[in-house]
Amino acid sequence: MATAGRDVEMLRQMVRSLIPPLSRSMHKGQAGRIGVVGGSKDYTGAPYYAAISALKLGADLSYVFCSEKAANVIKAYSPELIVVPLLDYADQAEIEMAAWIQRLHCLVVGPGLGRDPEMLAASERIIRVARQNNKPLVIDADGLHLIGQSLDIIRGYENAILTPNAAEFPRLYQAVFHSPPDNTQPLASVQELSRELGNVSILHKGENDVLSNGRDVLICSEEGSLRRCGGQGDVLAGCLGTFSYWSHLYCSAEPRATMNALVGKYGPMLAAGYASCFVTRTCSKLAFLKRGRSMTGPNLVEEIQEAYDALI
Repeated sequence: MATAGRDVEMLRQMVRSLIPPLSRSMHKGQAGRIGVVGGSKDYTGAPYYAAISALKLGADLSYVFCSEKAANVIKAYSPELIVVPLLDYADQAEIEMAAWIQRLHCLVVGPGLGRDPEMLAASERIIRVARQNNKPLVIDADGLHLIGQSLDIIRGYENAILTPNAAEFPRLYQAVFHSPPDNTQPLASVQELSRELGNVSILHKGENDVLSNGRDVLICSEEGSLRRCGGQGDVLAGCLGTFSYWSHLYCSAEPRATMNALVGKYGPMLAAGYASCFVTRTCSKLAFLKRGRSMTGPNLVEEIQEAYDALI
């Protein structure tokens, strides 16, 4: 499923156009304030990878909204993250997030969330608060389990992108259509799912990443690695949080006449999804070249700047 060289370069130019230029006149926060909703007693690594990747990609501030039992562990991983324990009680989470959401540019929901009913209920209310405030949403991991239980949480919200992997996609498809996807038609299945959810963007991760907003389909076949270590999806989710904000920023500021043609065609969420796939695959390739089978999640984070260099 290779993409022609000219098309690849056009897609890379689309990615470049989303990256805001650095300026001495900017102040902290303008390049992005990203929130990650997840982190439970058993899963503290995933929200860390997502939040630190959002930060390393270029967001100014990265927040983790997690359970009380996960908070101190995640704080110990890095002093750069702002860690807020509020997922243990759904009512309180909704009240607190109504205040926090005004500071945030995008929410990434799901890394390390787990299946605790109260935390799932809190996350559902947080998603609704984000929708009410028209914030971009990235739904990953156990956030997809939550969506599968209650599709109306996300249906029709085009500022959202769902990121199922090979195991999560058929479960989500089954929840929507009550039948399995046609594995011989992967592009059509992704497009059908997006369309049925009201043009919510889908990023189906796999050997080639397939993205659709129900109208268009994009394929990212950039070279990655042969190693499938834990944390790669979390790195992608964090990068997608930052790119989702940047793409909305670009689309709101750039006149239509001078906007990158592919961004204009695909829209902010699909453009952000492709950009995140490109960066994550490049990080994975670079990390694997240096470390081979010993490559793990933190090694991808270390390669984000080199992935930038490869893009530029």
